Amino acid sequence: MAITITDECINCGACESECPNNAIYEGGMEWRFADGTTLEGGLVAPSGQETTADKVQEPVSFDYYYIVTDKCTECQGFHETPQCAEVCPVDCCVPDDAHVETPEALLQKKAFLHAE
Repeated sequence: MAITITDECINCGACESECPNNAIYEGGMEWRFADGTTLEGGLVAPSGQETTADKVQEPVSFDYYYIVTDKCTECQGFHETPQCAEVCPVDCCVPDDAHVETPEALLQKKAFLHAE
């Protein structure tokens, strides 16, 4: 499953730089699939959304840091555990029960985001 940031977030930003997929953004910041990935041109996101890698996407949250579900791999293929949860001083980076994914699906998402 993806990780989500709860409303207990204190906006410290410790998690943002730890994400290998650049899936974490400051509240109110727009995001792109291309940010921190090898994605280019048109694509179909893991959620089924058709878009382009450089298209500006609306913020998921305006109040605190957020994680883009389509870019979160729970650090599978990079680290043993989700790094955002490891560094969060208030333990607000938690599993997202609304987006449950198998380890295999998370590795497929990693391959989608980071073509070699």
